Amino acid sequence: MWEPYKKGFKAYLQLEKSLSDNSVEAYLRDIDKLTQYLQEASSLRAPADVELEDLQSFVKWVAELGMTDTSQARIISGIKAFYKYCLVEQISRKDPTVLLEAPKLKRALPDILSFEEIETIIGQIDLSTAGGGRNKAILETMYSCGLRVTEAVNLRISQLYLDVGFIRVLGKGDKERLVPIGSSAIKFINIYKDKIRVHMSPQPGNEDILFLNQRGSKLSRVMIFYIIKDLVAKAGIKKTVSPHTFRHSFATHLVEGGADLRAVQEMLGHESITTTEIYTHLDREFLRKTLENFHPAFK
Repeated sequence: MWEPYKKGFKAYLQLEKSLSDNSVEAYLRDIDKLTQYLQEASSLRAPADVELEDLQSFVKWVAELGMTDTSQARIISGIKAFYKYCLVEQISRKDPTVLLEAPKLKRALPDILSFEEIETIIGQIDLSTAGGGRNKAILETMYSCGLRVTEAVNLRISQLYLDVGFIRVLGKGDKERLVPIGSSAIKFINIYKDKIRVHMSPQPGNEDILFLNQRGSKLSRVMIFYIIKDLVAKAGIKKTVSPHTFRHSFATHLVEGGADLRAVQEMLGHESITTTEIYTHLDREFLRKTLENFHPAFK
């Protein structure tokens, strides 16, 4: 009964919302869960006939499955997106999700590295090896531009405008943005490109990919995790550090330095300013710690 609606919803997410395949699949899984529940509760009917009470019972059912608050919130977000589609396509005249509440989530503040810690981590790289030269260029670029790990591994030579100090980044949902790149990252990209990569034979389809593995293929995201994990251990840093930590640190250092939040949003490629606002919380935390450390009234 719901299959035509699911197909239409999939097309809507792909064409009108320009979401990535992974995001589309996640939304469709949320709808599958809802139809599974309605079937089990013997109340499977057309989307237009589903009531708020049905959805509240569904949310309770999801919670009883032992899902985390984050997973529950994500599923509810998927159901809300589906009913938005139903309204747009006039499948339904009312939206039963309007009063549907998701669990209140506490945004966890991630570990942040100081500029000195980032320098120490990058300083562990052995530049006498080809892999070291590449890794230096990758980490300098990730920190300089605040890239997601996927954006770094997918970066193409044709997206570099190093002469004018910019790179073109393909972000979530295939949205492009232009990001300024610092002189240090430019220097190490050029060294890697002109002195290391030039001696490699890219695999077919990887000719334009900037960062290659030893076999001439695009690096995996997991490989970047391993590279960073190894360097953090060598640097003796006890924080939880992942590729995303470089992005969080980039944003936090900008906000701490007084950067405009809209500019930071643009550089990070956040669709919503509320996502970027987490860094104002980090900034306040930084200010509080500074006061505790240096203000006599806080001693």
